Amino acid sequence: MVEKNLKQWPFVEAKKLLKRFENSHKDFCIFQTGYGPSGLPHIGTFGEVFRTTMVMKAFNHLSDMPTKLFVFSDDMDGLRKVPQNIPNKELIEQNLEKPLSSIPDPFGEFQSFSEYNNNKLMGFLNNFNFNFDFKSATKYYKSGKFNLGLEAIFENYEKVLNIILPTLGKERRETYSPFLPICKTTGKVLQVKIEELNKKEKKLIYHNPYTNGKEESSIFNGECKLQWKVDWAMRWYVLGVDYEMNGKDLIESFILSNKIIRTIGGKAPVNFTYELFLDEKGEKISKSIGNGISVDDWLQFSSKNSLELFMFQNPNRAKRLFFDVIPKTTDELLKFKNNYEKLSKDEKIDTPIWFIDKENDQKIPEKITFNMILNLANVCNAESSDILWSFIENYYPKLKKEENPLLINMLEYGVQYYNRFVLPNKKYRPASDKEKAGFSLLVDVLKNCSPNEEPENIQTKIYEIGMSLNFENLKDWFSAFYQVVLGQDQGPRLGSFIKFYGINQTIKLLESKLNDER
Repeated sequence: MVEKNLKQWPFVEAKKLLKRFENSHKDFCIFQTGYGPSGLPHIGTFGEVFRTTMVMKAFNHLSDMPTKLFVFSDDMDGLRKVPQNIPNKELIEQNLEKPLSSIPDPFGEFQSFSEYNNNKLMGFLNNFNFNFDFKSATKYYKSGKFNLGLEAIFENYEKVLNIILPTLGKERRETYSPFLPICKTTGKVLQVKIEELNKKEKKLIYHNPYTNGKEESSIFNGECKLQWKVDWAMRWYVLGVDYEMNGKDLIESFILSNKIIRTIGGKAPVNFTYELFLDEKGEKISKSIGNGISVDDWLQFSSKNSLELFMFQNPNRAKRLFFDVIPKTTDELLKFKNNYEKLSKDEKIDTPIWFIDKENDQKIPEKITFNMILNLANVCNAESSDILWSFIENYYPKLKKEENPLLINMLEYGVQYYNRFVLPNKKYRPASDKEKAGFSLLVDVLKNCSPNEEPENIQTKIYEIGMSLNFENLKDWFSAFYQVVLGQDQGPRLGSFIKFYGINQTIKLLESKLNDER
């Protein structure tokens, strides 16, 4: 496929990067993702890393230039508030305003709160086999690796101030400084006015509110850190970052950081802005609150590939991220996987499957969907996947368990999802006289069907029953089956469902409802 015809968003981003290197002699293309370990890493953090790797994959397809991914933790940031989703909150309360790497771990497992969160982050990134270099702000500041960038900010102190100050309120402008000294007495990150710059020794002179005296701090080796927007620009400058994406809430920050890096003689990375994930209430997902769902939550009910597909699709559109998106996304994945083999080699490159499951060595029969599995679990109150397998085996007698690990996993996920979300919400209603008449007709129709009746024929006959009973809206006729027989408001395509569940089994199910059995 000609490069210009590649339309998936990672290829669009990769082409921007190619232009960046037209007159460059760099040895590597550096990608970066940033993470603030002020709370447990959440699914949005994973999403940013995953999406960045998708751009890397597209870039590697179009270019021979080697790539590196830096996952950067801003673990020297001062903690401003106590996260809601942690134990030992009083321990954190006592250490507010200190760098995250200086605050004790409330979980009691590591030396610091940031070390705990950083390990959580690396753990779930490793589970997805991401290839990355982890970077710690604390180590870079204290080891002197940031000294060159810190000096560049110091030498352009007034210019940086002139970029930031117009964006601040009047009161904040009075005390703002790009540099935040670390108090030698309390260990806290100080938001203080810098009264004087010792340009010869590269030191900051300020009044320390904790000692009530004038003090000085070197800008080097971890005696201070930079304000966030300035820090971001300095990091690009020192690490040579070529590409970084960020959420919509950081658009202004990126613009300011872009101005700062140009001021100190650097070049901002190619940038992509993605929309934010929302929880079930439509609120932004927050690592300090712990709302929304986690990676582990998702993986209880569907595969890694389905989570990756959710992250891959429409990154520039805000998406509600809660458990009810899992079945739909899983079925989209199965459909993409089944269609993949029908595509030409060039067409495959421009599909989500090429990015998330290129080998595509596992598929399931096209007529089986995750929603179908959930409805089978619903109607037979499945407590194990073995019950569901018996129905699948009846429909596809030649299928063998050992040759279909993806299908077996889907059945397991289906049982888990059914028991967690469907079973507690099942609510049957009695059938009206008109609906009972329809069910009676359906029983008669099914009794006259052959064992090999095609699902489409069954669907047509159900449709004809609804027409014969003069339902004003045929949707009401199908909804009656879902609500009376399945105990839910929505459901599967009935022809396919009845074929999978079994014609005789469906007859028994309908007769039990006609006899008011529960």
